[in-house]
Amino acid sequence: MTTLADNPGKAERRIDVASLLQHFATLAIFLVLVVAASFWSDAFLSRINILNVLRQVAAGAGIMAVGMLFVILTRGIDLSVGSVAALGSVLTAHFIHFAGFGQASAVALVILSGMACGLVTGLFVAYLKLPSFVMSLAMLAIARGLSLIISDGRPIPLGQEGAAISNFGSGFAFGLPLPVWLMFAVFLVGGIVLNFTRFGRIVKAIGSNEEAVRLSGIAVPRYILAVYVLSGALAAVAGVISTARTGVGSAQVGVGAELNVIAAVVIGGASLMGGRGGVINTLLGALIMGIIANIMNLGGVPGYHQQVYMGVIIVIAMLLQYGTGRLRG
Repeated sequence: MTTLADNPGKAERRIDVASLLQHFATLAIFLVLVVAASFWSDAFLSRINILNVLRQVAAGAGIMAVGMLFVILTRGIDLSVGSVAALGSVLTAHFIHFAGFGQASAVALVILSGMACGLVTGLFVAYLKLPSFVMSLAMLAIARGLSLIISDGRPIPLGQEGAAISNFGSGFAFGLPLPVWLMFAVFLVGGIVLNFTRFGRIVKAIGSNEEAVRLSGIAVPRYILAVYVLSGALAAVAGVISTARTGVGSAQVGVGAELNVIAAVVIGGASLMGGRGGVINTLLGALIMGIIANIMNLGGVPGYHQQVYMGVIIVIAMLLQYGTGRLRG
């Protein structure tokens, strides 16, 4: 009987294929989509359209995907990100237009509010052992409800008091919109934290084998709590960017965004079983989601149909991930 030990060349080829799929599948999908989109529409590669895609990603799945990646690495999920972004959007305009706070103070308070949402979710998940799906679903409803109460269901204009924030939303530096530069900075910092700090290594280890991390004397709940606080903070930042782009705070920001954010992380190769995922592939996953949405818009696909296609994409991504896992095994 021939085994892999008797045929090391076969084992090596198997490992190499699995490694290639793990590291380059997301890049391959991204490149194929770019080529396909350029043939689909002549407008896709225009500078205006590319900048529009980047803006949409920055205010949508992009920044929130970094926080979601850290949560998923611990085998958790955060369904509240879209609602927290809506709360951040509303609070940005409310603090400036009605409460009279300065713009810097308002943004700081908004980020703190996002951290508070993440803190509540994280406390119940990390210390009371509630399922992250259930607790984050509850926070989804709470944050959305608060955004509707504060705004009374109506958009809140930034007005002249929020001119600096509006200028940031429409500003450019070195040919790229300022929100896009902020998104790249968040991914850069996220990559450094994940790959070069003790915190990042422990977050990955928790997802791979939480019990082993606990037995090594590390306070696991603190790290789980921290990733939810991080996710809430970045969701609030996304809300600020949305308000900066449109000039109004709206409770309708981020409706269904959690699907796009989770899809971006999963398409980026992160495992929902925890312990595996990377920042660069997550960025590519967010860009892939942005390109798909842009292709559908250029093709005139109705908005309701787009949600169906996004759901199908998540299923396909999970099937590809499962197949890669089987190949590695």
